[in-house]
Amino acid sequence: MAKESMKAREVKRAKLVAKYANKRAELKAEGDYVGLQKLPRNASPVRMHNRCKLTGRPKGYMRQFGLSRIQFREMASAGLIPGVKKASW
Repeated sequence: MAKESMKAREVKRAKLVAKYANKRAELKAEGDYVGLQKLPRNASPVRMHNRCKLTGRPKGYMRQFGLSRIQFREMASAGLIPGVKKASW
């Protein structure tokens, strides 16, 4: 499990990105890079990091399912993810 502070930090970044999305788009369209630099750093979507929805793990993230590889394997083995089954050959 990730620390609660790290999860909260990501949520805070996501809110800032959403808040400044329109303003960033306008400034980019105008080519006003000085104006872009004056925005908060965390308003940039590049600074966001994908995290597992259950544990908050930042590494081994599977975008299609929104889970880390560990949680994905546990849930798939338990049959909790529809359409996913263990390959055998």
